[in-house]
Amino acid sequence: MPEITFRDGNRGTVAALGQRGAGDLTTVRRRTMKRTTGAVAITSAAALLLSACGGESGEENTDSGANAEESSGDDAAAEEEGGVDSAATSEGAPAASDGTSLVIWADDLRAAALEDVAATFEEETGVPVTLQVVANENLREQFKDSVGAGAGPDIAVGAHDWLGELVQNNVVAPVQLASDLSGQFNPDSIEAFTYEGQTYGVPYSVESLALIRNTELAPDEPETMEALVETGAQLVSDGEAELVMAQQLGQEGDAYNMYPYLAAYGGGIFPLLEEGGFDASEVIIDSEETVQGGEKIAWLAEQEALTVNLDGSNTIPQFVEGKTAYLVSGPWAIEQSTEAGINYAISPIPDFEDGGETTPFLGVNGFYVSAESQNPQIAQTFVQEYVSRADVQVSLYEAGDRPPALTEAYEQVAADDEDIESWGQAAEGGTPMPNIPQMNAVWGPLGKATADIVSGNDAAERLGTAQSEVEGAL
Repeated sequence: MPEITFRDGNRGTVAALGQRGAGDLTTVRRRTMKRTTGAVAITSAAALLLSACGGESGEENTDSGANAEESSGDDAAAEEEGGVDSAATSEGAPAASDGTSLVIWADDLRAAALEDVAATFEEETGVPVTLQVVANENLREQFKDSVGAGAGPDIAVGAHDWLGELVQNNVVAPVQLASDLSGQFNPDSIEAFTYEGQTYGVPYSVESLALIRNTELAPDEPETMEALVETGAQLVSDGEAELVMAQQLGQEGDAYNMYPYLAAYGGGIFPLLEEGGFDASEVIIDSEETVQGGEKIAWLAEQEALTVNLDGSNTIPQFVEGKTAYLVSGPWAIEQSTEAGINYAISPIPDFEDGGETTPFLGVNGFYVSAESQNPQIAQTFVQEYVSRADVQVSLYEAGDRPPALTEAYEQVAADDEDIESWGQAAEGGTPMPNIPQMNAVWGPLGKATADIVSGNDAAERLGTAQSEVEGAL
């Protein structure tokens, strides 16, 4: 069957589903290949899908034929530019599942990494795959809104903390992972995709904040936050640096970046349940333990290690320009540091001398199956049997430099990539970011409270106010 790549998706079909929008750059690739191997269950599923589309992909896309010719030139250009497998780019809404192919929504980074995975899936099952790029900042809302309207993709790639909201809006389908399979993953990654005892996704990466150190300015790893501050301040005093430390906060605050300190003495946002997850019926932002963490934020500000003048736009540049020896950030900071020629080391965020254990949030990325998938059996096969493969997880690591969630893949990568091993160590003991919908009421008030504490407000009073604001919004 011929390869069909088209601009702007199945315009007629998607428009009929009433879920078009505007403003996103989208990449659509549709390909049908002959089946060479595959399990009986997969073969049956593929047969069902191809039967639904009349058995020939060339027939299924008659409504997009005008666009197919146009996009063929794009394919050649794309191959010339970088060898990316046949992609067309245009503005428009993401393509929706119509039963004729397995439609996967992902941002540009993940979609590129899935090219080979999609090709393998097609070769082994005969099921065509459509990879659809959706702008990362829009993916969550478009996935929720489209599925809520009875459309959307079969699968979406996203963060675990979307889960509670997606379940609440009946957007995602449960994923029944066998115990021997789930046992092959980082336990925290499975917990992250579990909501009220049910698993709703398959994870592929785990990330957290860590300390990134310029080893030329600060050769030794600090044993405590106090030691970090002392060395950083000395470098500033000696004229070798301009900042004690760089960490994103901003005028509006940043609850994610300040959480390692807020949780250092057992505090946090919601209590952890023994069986996993969070008790959303109780807010602990004004608890004694969280306030103790807030006082450490105030102390770091007094030591000029934290400032509201550093936000998402200018924090990492301070480090890559050599203005500070210390950066608290995530894997997304490494590319710029490498390009700048910084010699760095990654380690866990140091604890405090009095025993306070800094505890970062864990962010987990994975694959969701839509509750309105037109190909539910095939979608489940893809996420359970392909996303869980070590080679697939390694491919996704190569695209994003995040530690794989599958233990076999993590060990394989960590053996050759010192950074990945370090990120894995930094994530140990972290807390999966709450995946409950109540978090939507938390980020703003708690974030602003952290900024106000750094600006000189009393930690207990400011966290008490944040507690009232969150409780009032729940």
